[in-house]
Amino acid sequence: MNVNTPDDAGGPEREAGHGLDIRRLSADELAKLGVAHIAYVREIVMNGEPAFAIHAADGTPMAIAGEREVAVAAIRQHEMVPVSVH
Repeated sequence: MNVNTPDDAGGPEREAGHGLDIRRLSADELAKLGVAHIAYVREIVMNGEPAFAIHAADGTPMAIAGEREVAVAAIRQHEMVPVSVH
């Protein structure tokens, strides 16, 4: 996804002086937004025990941790931003 290309070149349009106009993102571009920078933590049950799944912004499973704090620390260690899913 190239966010710097004008709309007539097939990418999202930049408005003068205002940066990227997210209203012009395609569904595919929106799904990829933040994939390399954002990971989310979701509580799950694994083998009858609570655990915390780590997923990329697009939903790709990345890891499982036994504690939420460990999951968040792992995300930060990889220079990503953790978010929680409720």
